[in-house]
Amino acid sequence: MATLFRVFVLQECHGWEHETALVGYLRNRPELRDKLGFETIPYQSTLWRSWHERFTPDLRETVETAARTILIKAQNAGVAVPREPARKLRYHGNESGESDPNDQTTLEQAEKITGHVSRIVFPAFSLERGEGCEIHENAYWDLQTYLGLRERLAANEGARSFVYESTRDRTPLGHAHREHIRDLSVDQVREMYRQAITRLLNEVAETEQFFRAGIVAIDITEADPFTGDRTGYEDEIIGTKKKNDEYAYQWATVQLVGNAVPIVLDAQPVRKGEPRLEIVEGLLDSAEEMVHVDNVLMDREFDSQHVLEMLSQRGLSYVVPKRMQTSEKAQAKRLLQRDQDRYETDRKLHLGKNEWHETTLIYRRKEDSEYDDHRQYSGFMTNQGSGHLTEYGYRWEIESGYRSIKRFMAATTSKDFGLRFFYFAFACLLYSIWRAVDLLVQVELTGEYEHSPIVTADNTLTLLKKETGIG
Repeated sequence: MATLFRVFVLQECHGWEHETALVGYLRNRPELRDKLGFETIPYQSTLWRSWHERFTPDLRETVETAARTILIKAQNAGVAVPREPARKLRYHGNESGESDPNDQTTLEQAEKITGHVSRIVFPAFSLERGEGCEIHENAYWDLQTYLGLRERLAANEGARSFVYESTRDRTPLGHAHREHIRDLSVDQVREMYRQAITRLLNEVAETEQFFRAGIVAIDITEADPFTGDRTGYEDEIIGTKKKNDEYAYQWATVQLVGNAVPIVLDAQPVRKGEPRLEIVEGLLDSAEEMVHVDNVLMDREFDSQHVLEMLSQRGLSYVVPKRMQTSEKAQAKRLLQRDQDRYETDRKLHLGKNEWHETTLIYRRKEDSEYDDHRQYSGFMTNQGSGHLTEYGYRWEIESGYRSIKRFMAATTSKDFGLRFFYFAFACLLYSIWRAVDLLVQVELTGEYEHSPIVTADNTLTLLKKETGIG
């Protein structure tokens, strides 16, 4: 890993966009290969997989920062450098880090855009309380945003602090806030969420850098393990994806990935025994109303012939990992004996009534696997050929997004399913606002959009806090 780190720092220093340039550079410099400890020159595909699949977003950010720092220090010392370094180091994808305090232009633009976006998005939410209420409805959304400012902040504690930090004359109590949220059904929350995201998409769609088409990832995430008594809630507090003895609430999402701004298009709670086909259909129905979907990336739990057939019937391409059953394990063992890294074969999946779904099954050997047996291999199914496997690396974005989303969630011990889902959906909204604001700020300042954010999540939440009258 240390050697690969040095290799990618070298690539960043030279400003190469493709691993092929790095391979050529190493080929012409055998003495450098010896210093790095390479017996042979790594393949371009090996470097690509290492960067996109083995390196975490935080590690890639560290490589980029290290390369810029080396160039700047060298240039300051009068040493010749291969390219002009960016003099200002930006914080890429670090939602918990502090922004550059000297970059006032970025923060000023973020403040202006955050206020504008919040005035567009938040009106999509409604408590339907009727007229004559003393506390303005916006105070409830302000409080929910406030709860997202700090990790593990519950409504009661947050409401007490909110009284002092808000500029409003009247603010909701914690129990009143929860009661109003509990009155909302899951369907109401989803509808309001979709309206808010549609407004957000319409705003970013005014820029040339946003394309209302692309790749979406469908996945299921789970809350922290539930340790209390779940009697009567067995259909909602269900087993974890790891198939262990723990239980947790689960939520499914569909999110833009790839080169698009990673906005969560829709979310829904997952109940025990709910067919994966229905989950995927519901999320795709929402997504296709908002954007043009080309390709769908899914996790292994969506390995279902009926799900794949439905996607093909919609004219969509897909990539999904294949569960390694007896036949797949046997094939992986044969590949290991032949020392073969990759294998592709046609596969027919039985749909019932003499109907079949035709797909392509691709075996791929994991580089530097922790295993030395057939478990080195993973299987993937796709209806568009092996070229689409490279796109599966985009799924890391949804995992990274989940970490930020959970950071924005209010804490609760309530077993109320609707309340739990609302907290998750509102956190998805805050995350999507952050990524949209970052896109708009980048376009405003540079005319371009780079996937790594220059506005941090904390920046955006703080500005939302200011915009909603807190502090």
